[in-house]
Amino acid sequence: MSEPLPQASTPPASLLESVRASTFVVIAAFNEAKAIGHVVAELRQAGFPNVVVVDDGSTDATAEQARIAGAAVLTHLINRGQGAALQTGITYALRSGAQYLATFDADGQHDVADLPAMLGPLERGEVEICLGSRFLGKRAQMPKLRRLVLFGAVVFTRLTSRIKLTDAHNGLRAFSRKAALTIDLQLDRMAHASEIVDQVRSCGLSYCEVPVHIRYTDYSLAKGQKSSAALRVAFDYLIGRVFR
Repeated sequence: MSEPLPQASTPPASLLESVRASTFVVIAAFNEAKAIGHVVAELRQAGFPNVVVVDDGSTDATAEQARIAGAAVLTHLINRGQGAALQTGITYALRSGAQYLATFDADGQHDVADLPAMLGPLERGEVEICLGSRFLGKRAQMPKLRRLVLFGAVVFTRLTSRIKLTDAHNGLRAFSRKAALTIDLQLDRMAHASEIVDQVRSCGLSYCEVPVHIRYTDYSLAKGQKSSAALRVAFDYLIGRVFR
């Protein structure tokens, strides 16, 4: 019989205000002017005052819209990729005194209502990292090709990182301060998702998966990573492992 996957215990309905106040939500954004303002506003209305948007070389009004909505905005002069943008935001958050961190997508796919369940196990000291999974609990409808690619990513991750996950490339994650100080992203683009899992294993960080809801819209599907890019992500990750 296979070993059961680690999952979070049932979270409380609410999250302490002190936890929300000491949580920094980091968002990597590239040409997301149409969505970023709403995403930031939704987070702040839910009681998360520390939203950090890293404008990764956008050519539209992403930075302006994020700032208007109340985010702290950091800027990359050129587009470096999501991994680099997240590391910039994580470094800023740690220097600003964050006790907890969460990564959140800029296109509106993630539901802020999932954050208490992600942060609860960290606040209770059960684990150091919570990884969101769209394949636990009620599953969202998604294109069949994307489901197949995501299943392939799970198999790839289990083979390369030897960690059992149900969703290897979900951008909704939560970290304790200890975990955020330990994680050091070197892969600038989308392969950072596999790199995080590698570092969870190599650093011995305790983790769990938490069911989350992904909101698939025409906009998020159009903006999201193309299924055809999966081979490039795998190549970048494998090359990164060889040279780091």
